[in-house]
Amino acid sequence: MATVILVRHGRTTANVAGVLAGRAAGVRLDELGIEQAARVGTRIAAVPLVGVVSSPLERCRQTAQAILAHQADLAGIVLDKGITECDYGEWQGKALKDLASEPLWSVVQSHPSAAIFPGGESMATMQARSVAAIRHHDAAFESQHGPGAVWVAVSHGDIIKSILADALGMHLDLFQRISVGPASVSIVRYGTRRPEVIGTNTDSGDLSWLRAAAPVGDAPVGGGAGNAEEAPASPS
Repeated sequence: MATVILVRHGRTTANVAGVLAGRAAGVRLDELGIEQAARVGTRIAAVPLVGVVSSPLERCRQTAQAILAHQADLAGIVLDKGITECDYGEWQGKALKDLASEPLWSVVQSHPSAAIFPGGESMATMQARSVAAIRHHDAAFESQHGPGAVWVAVSHGDIIKSILADALGMHLDLFQRISVGPASVSIVRYGTRRPEVIGTNTDSGDLSWLRAAAPVGDAPVGGGAGNAEEAPASPS
């Protein structure tokens, strides 16, 4: 199937303030976040994308626009609530330092599959709907553009962590072992046998090699020869 580049939005004012933004309106990228979004757009620019799908929240739309700015053949962004931020319910808008004293905090850290946010959704529901959305778009892009298609999904930290956990075959209770920083890039290729996780939480490096990426097949015994097309070395 196609290749999806999972991009977390750039840093926001809420990230700096240590506040759980959730789905609150008016949360935008800060000055560094804008720079991060521009940098990730430049990283992906060498890859001709077949689509950009984004969470409807503003911080993701800002990041998606920075990616779209380098893709002349794409008309716009597809918004999908399926990859929007977790519904944190009553936790939304509260300081993380205060939430850390709540009994639910330890459940979120150690047993997230059992976590249900008061007045919000469970983390298991969050994972199920986000994975379903990503797999739906991936299959649609592959059907329309072929197995070499590459597309971008711009979303949120917990959403991308849960998608990566699914692709890695990890139980949701282990997903806190995965780090996904602001404006980071993670890459997944879905295959008929299994997904293949190409990269996680990267914040630098040329992605032009994705143009030559092959569809997922049998795993190479011994590790294989690496990317078919290596990025050129930077001038010294």
